[in-house]
Order: sequence, then C-alpha cells, then structure tokens
Amino acid sequence: ATWLTLTLQDSASPVMEQLIFFHDHALMIMLMIITAVFYTMISIIQNKQTSRFILEGQMIETLWTIAPAIILVFIAIPSLRLLYLMDEIHNPVMTLKTVGHQWYWSYEYSDFTKLEFDSYMVQQEDQPINTFRLLDTDNRVVLPMNSPIRMIVTAADVLHSWTVPGLGVKTDATPGRLNQVSFSVNRPGLLYGQCSEICGANHSFMPIVIESVSTNQFINWVSKMSESSDDW
Repeated sequence: ATWLTLTLQDSASPVMEQLIFFHDHALMIMLMIITAVFYTMISIIQNKQTSRFILEGQMIETLWTIAPAIILVFIAIPSLRLLYLMDEIHNPVMTLKTVGHQWYWSYEYSDFTKLEFDSYMVQQEDQPINTFRLLDTDNRVVLPMNSPIRMIVTAADVLHSWTVPGLGVKTDATPGRLNQVSFSVNRPGLLYGQCSEICGANHSFMPIVIESVSTNQFINWVSKMSESSDDW
C-alpha cells in the first residue's frame, strides 16, 4: 500500500486475485442498485401527478420482492465458489507453524530440523531508513514463491489473528487449537501484515513480514539458517 491509495493492495496470491474480482463484482451490482434507486427517487420528486384511487400495486410489489432475490443469487454464487476455493487444500511442499505470543510471533519450519525463530517488531530507533515504521521485523518469514504452503496457526496465551492482506489470508490463532490454512505466493517481494485480533494493549505492534524468494534462494537460506543453528 502507498500513500493516498484508495483501492486494494496488489494481489500476491491466486486467492487474493479472486477476492479482488469478487469485490469489483459486488461493487458493480451495488452501483446498479444505487443508480436505479436514485433515478426512481428523482422521478418521484419531479412527478406532479397524484391519484386518490391507487390503493395497491401488486405488480410492483411482486417485482421488488423477486428482484432482490435474483440479485442475491448473483452475489451468492461467486461468493460460495470463492469460499470453497479458499478452503481447498493442495499438496503442500512445506509446512510452516506459526505461534502467537504477547507481543510477537514465533515460526517453526516443520520440514527442517532446528529451524525456528521469534519475530519481533523492529524498534523505531533501530529501524533502517528504507523500511516501514511499525511494520518491519527483526526476522522475516522467508517462503518460496509459486509453491503451495500449508500453515498451522495457534497461540500460546490469548487470541491472535495472523493476517497478510496481500495474500488474502486471515487466520485466528487460538490457544489449544490448531488452525490450518494454505496459500501460495505468485511473485517475489516483501509482504506486510499485522495481528488483526484485539488481543491486548499492544496487539497492533505484532507485525508480520513475508519475504518471497525463488526456490534456489530459499534452499540457500535454509542451509544458512541450519548451519547457524548448529553453531549455537
């Protein structure tokens, strides 16, 4: 997102693309409804003819009962399609476990041994110039692009919500419960998110940063992180 941007962020996953399409679809239907209602109101205001004998209009009442039902069908069908598409579980190439704490996230790469770390927000006095204030972390989540990823989300203390708008992912982190979500990143770059649950006084200071890289870069990063953990 950039300054004065009134539209949605650029999508970074196929699910987010479909969410943007559905958003535009619903807005067009709303625009047609608003236009029809506005035209009807203007016509009624400008119409000077009155009749004391019009007591009922069965035809117009039938129309304004059936028309909203048809409109709801045009909204519900793509909505249900998108809902089932978001719940679709593909064959994941890797699993990422996310645990919400007060007030930071911890990540575990379950397919690799000794690869886990905590992700804290970078303090303002330690923040580099080319990063976003209150949105960058000391340890970023590195993920390979164009790869189905399964993420397991839970919490260690209170309710949290792992949310990245660019991916179209919002999953509750509940203590004692594992929630599963799958996604794939279709372009390289940095994706930012935050905790979207009012989990306490500092819930807005739990940023999420995903760094999407190529598969070779991801393998090199895993090897480097594994070597550094062996040194510990």
